[in-house]
Amino acid sequence: MTKFRPCIDLHAGQVKQIVGGTLDSSTDALKTNHVSLEPAGHFARLYRDHSLRGGHVIMLGPKNDEAATEALAAWPGACKSGAGSMTATPGCGWRRGPRRWVVECYLLGFLSGVVYACIHHAQRDFLQEDLELTVRLLNGDKQKLVIDLSCRKRGEDRWFVAMNKWQTITDMEVNQETIKELEPYCSEFLIHAADNEGLQKGIDETLVQRLAEWCSIPVTYAGGGRHLEDLDLVAKLSGGKVDLTIGSALDCFGGSGVKFDDCVAWNNKS
Repeated sequence: MTKFRPCIDLHAGQVKQIVGGTLDSSTDALKTNHVSLEPAGHFARLYRDHSLRGGHVIMLGPKNDEAATEALAAWPGACKSGAGSMTATPGCGWRRGPRRWVVECYLLGFLSGVVYACIHHAQRDFLQEDLELTVRLLNGDKQKLVIDLSCRKRGEDRWFVAMNKWQTITDMEVNQETIKELEPYCSEFLIHAADNEGLQKGIDETLVQRLAEWCSIPVTYAGGGRHLEDLDLVAKLSGGKVDLTIGSALDCFGGSGVKFDDCVAWNNKS
């Protein structure tokens, strides 16, 4: 059944909610909805106290290692973490790590496992090789691997993987073929709809429906959630197969559209 999935988005060492399409620190275009006064560990403990497992700790750029480590240590084994900076180097990783890591696929701009394995390319020809390497780093346990397919919409109901902080659109389409190609290497997908991320303008309903059709393993959708009713909508559109992350609209992140406590109650009744 559909669940509310918590998140901790980190930017420059702080918990922030950012408009995804503006995530380019080299310009003045970055738009931030909220900068929390609380550290990352505070939110991990909040999720722990309400038994919200499966949260995603995402590092949006450099200088987030300390904050991410704090969050993971606050509730060991219940959160997953991935880096979004493409600055990690082989051998720098958390020994204390989470139960599962998030591999953000911009397109496989990097892979992270027990240690980071950085792959600085976007050629699909190397996709299988890179994923096999990552699973080997995880001692063959694909249950520890989550693939993040951040994507942007192009044309009529077509989505393509975005890399370089969601600014560069690759030729890798998020579709049934791609999902089936990746499923053997991971235990879950995290799908960021970058065009909706942080805008609180509603979810991409068609993408949610397609994910339910394409995916045979757990999948979490992120981008545009703004009301508690969006959980009901995702449950209906996906037949309960897709989970939903809500960020900027949550009151704990400075939003006014959704109360965190209501999301907890929704999970408890579902």
